[in-house]
Amino acid sequence: MPARKVELDDRQFSLIAKALADPNRVEMLRRIGEAKDAPTCSCVRDWLGLAPATVSHHLKELENAGLVRLERHGKFASLILQRDVLKAYARQLSAI
Repeated sequence: MPARKVELDDRQFSLIAKALADPNRVEMLRRIGEAKDAPTCSCVRDWLGLAPATVSHHLKELENAGLVRLERHGKFASLILQRDVLKAYARQLSAI
């Protein structure tokens, strides 16, 4: 299935820029994107050695920006990188 063409409004573009301004969030995205299977929040905590509350805060920022989607499974959540949104951001950024 081909990726959907995403267009970002100014608000979402700004949210993504803000989310990507933090090195921990960029590292989270990189690791999520490299993972063979959708990682869990505890994987992110283990990768970066951050407190659970800090991981939760960063993931919420990434989710609000539309860069990751959380799929909940009871108490657990898997993280899905929204590559189409990231590509749309890069496309719009390169047009500036």
